[in-house]
Amino acid sequence: MAGQKMLKFTSVERDMPEKRAPNLRRTDFAEIYAEYATAKAEEQASRCSQCGVPYCQSHCPLHNNIPDWLRLTAEGRLEEAYEISQATNTFPEICGRICPQDRLCEGNCVIEQSGHGTVTIGSVEKYITDTAFEEGWVKPIRPHTERPESVGIIGAGPGGLAAADMLRRQGVQVTVYDRYDRGGGLLTYGIPGFKLEKDIVMQRMAQLEDGGVKFVMNCNVGEDLSFGAIRGEHDAVLIATGVYKSRDLPDADASGIVRAIDYLTASNRKSFGDDVAEFDSGELNATGKKVVVIGGGDTAMDCVRTAIRQGAESVKCLYRRDKANMPGSQREVQNAEEEGVEFVWLSAPAGFEGDAVTGVNVHKMRLGQPDASGRQFPEVIEGADYVEEADLVIKALGFEPEDLPTLWGEDALEVTRWGTIKADFGTGKTTLDGVYAAGDIVRGASLVVWAIRDGREAAEAILGYLANTDAVAAE
Repeated sequence: MAGQKMLKFTSVERDMPEKRAPNLRRTDFAEIYAEYATAKAEEQASRCSQCGVPYCQSHCPLHNNIPDWLRLTAEGRLEEAYEISQATNTFPEICGRICPQDRLCEGNCVIEQSGHGTVTIGSVEKYITDTAFEEGWVKPIRPHTERPESVGIIGAGPGGLAAADMLRRQGVQVTVYDRYDRGGGLLTYGIPGFKLEKDIVMQRMAQLEDGGVKFVMNCNVGEDLSFGAIRGEHDAVLIATGVYKSRDLPDADASGIVRAIDYLTASNRKSFGDDVAEFDSGELNATGKKVVVIGGGDTAMDCVRTAIRQGAESVKCLYRRDKANMPGSQREVQNAEEEGVEFVWLSAPAGFEGDAVTGVNVHKMRLGQPDASGRQFPEVIEGADYVEEADLVIKALGFEPEDLPTLWGEDALEVTRWGTIKADFGTGKTTLDGVYAAGDIVRGASLVVWAIRDGREAAEAILGYLANTDAVAAE
């Protein structure tokens, strides 16, 4: 019986895929986790308790049918497991690699709460889809019927690509416009290869292109092509630009102080073999430098671990709260510490030394009363300031939306007081007819898995809009 394959969490210990030794992985940008062997994937999947209320599923933004594909994996029915996995997730091989499972599905696993160690959901998810690509189970997009309607998508990140996939499967003509020369958005240029190797992203881009999605690259909307022209070309438009405006610090103009997005993009471009003048000149290269990264989120973790691999003399991460209160993945912090990153907790920048930066003036902090979010607010400890030596300072303080109405000359596009696009919950419908929005440009800087969900929901809403428009036209 199928049940005999499951509920093995009391006899089988949690076992992550083998992680390469720190002294090896800090020398290259290859992914740090090995792939499960088939027997190990089945064994770890069999630990699932198949609980009646699957908290792993309810705490996944995509509500993936996790218990079902774990059971199928444990039974050796891997192609069926893939079919279940991809039914709710456009890019399971990406989510399996970069989702913060410790905060989402795995962090809410029932057997974890009972002290047995969570099921390794993310690693099994990655294994399922990697195997599906190898075995040819990932089928090309071939719509049953081609439709005349067209949709323009601005932004080739996870939200835009998820929508493009769903729309194209329904036969809609889809064109994606993006500012970069390659699709994928932050999947391609923001996330380092040791978390997400670029061939994983490129194989999905190839699948979309093969399926008939058209890409217009190196296209800055508002400069190379107007927003009005895109609206005029298509029956509906989806805005999925993400948020790329970096939060800044006062008096951070010295040379040697750089934005995280510029630093990570340069590194990722080098991994493609591109010529990157700012990297070759040393401006965006940590080799031989004392590096200080300011911030405590996942982008900061990407920066510190990239600097280690570039051969920095030292890498320190300043964060104004303590380890327990940082927003980044604890798993990523552990990986960074293993690789030689030093975390300087309860520390905040107070200024910088040198015209070409030589150091960061640091306030030592303590945690005081909770703020409006419920987190303890950091307070400066008077008289405890010091200077942290630095040749390269990377600002990883998060991202904000660009002023799209101004950049695109579209004042009727309403935004919130935070600058995000004002859109209906669950559909992404904006104040402009036929214009939808999805992902970070609506919800603010967030996770890839949320962008995928938003893109899928917006695609469903656009299909409804197109059907209604066709019905009205036929009357």
